[in-house]
Amino acid sequence: MTTATTAPGLEQSPAWSAALYARVQQFYARQMQLLDLGEAERWARTFTEDATFAVPTLPEPARGRAALAAAARRTAAELAAAGQRHRHFIGMLDVRPRPDGAVDVRSYAIVYASQTGGASQVHRVCVCEDVLLHQDDGELRVSARTVTRDDLA
Repeated sequence: MTTATTAPGLEQSPAWSAALYARVQQFYARQMQLLDLGEAERWARTFTEDATFAVPTLPEPARGRAALAAAARRTAAELAAAGQRHRHFIGMLDVRPRPDGAVDVRSYAIVYASQTGGASQVHRVCVCEDVLLHQDDGELRVSARTVTRDDLA
């Protein structure tokens, strides 16, 4: 009789499920499309009220929805002025539920930049580490996001 084994580090907790994984994927698909469409306020509402967002291009983490929306509006305006569009692709999701109900997600983020009338190219390759919380309205929201870029030390 043969028994299946799981590679070390890839064990799945009882709370892990294909349904949760699909829900997390759908969350990111919606969240990144809102960002790419310049829907700053709607995108910011995918974060908790007191969320933190740490990214190497900011001297300190952005805190709260208002700061996140302002940053997204600023970026959308800069891209529009430059005649560019960005598309964020999130993949290779490692979804790990916590005993307290939060969900840790580590993913790869590739940002494509397209110049109006020109070519598209990879703009950045990043690792995104999030803590997602289940909300009373049934939605997932990011409470903490840390982004690192492959091109920076």
